[in-house]
Amino acid sequence: MESIDELLVKAEAAHGHLCAGQILGVRMALLGLERLGIADPRGADRKRLVTYVEIDRCGTDAIGLVTGCRLGKRTLKFRDWGKMAATFVDLASGCGVRIVALENSRELARKLYPEVEPKSRQQMLAYRELPDAQLFSEQAVQVSVEAAELPGSKGERVVCARCGEGVNFGRFVEVEGERLCLSCAEPALRYWQAE
Repeated sequence: MESIDELLVKAEAAHGHLCAGQILGVRMALLGLERLGIADPRGADRKRLVTYVEIDRCGTDAIGLVTGCRLGKRTLKFRDWGKMAATFVDLASGCGVRIVALENSRELARKLYPEVEPKSRQQMLAYRELPDAQLFSEQAVQVSVEAAELPGSKGERVVCARCGEGVNFGRFVEVEGERLCLSCAEPALRYWQAE
């Protein structure tokens, strides 16, 4: 595994800028991997790890970079809970660790670097050097990853009876004998409106 400095350079290149969220994401991922004993997540251990992220912000890009977990590989799972948190799961053991960025880390950054402006610069400096225990809370967890959610799973594919679009991995419901995609079954949940 590269050093934190090397990972931050890669994170900046991949994300387009370096920010406090990127630093937290790199540190969070490194801590999760360490707790699970996964030394080579993008190489020899790549089939052992699934990561659940709880926010769609800068830190998530960094977590994916460090762990090698990706949505397209079905190893990165997104739960839109708006929390700077991630759960790292070792599929070989079933063990996991959920790591959450502590709210008081911003205040610690202000206290550590009161002379530095803007606050984003304070946070970047502090987040590189504060000990893990001052940045994150950790909780050992058990995560049961459903077989259909595992990387490489070839789920059932159906065609929605209303829109005719293909639907993978059981993301459909049966309504009055018809198999419908979720957006046809619950139009209020759509993020788009037809023109």
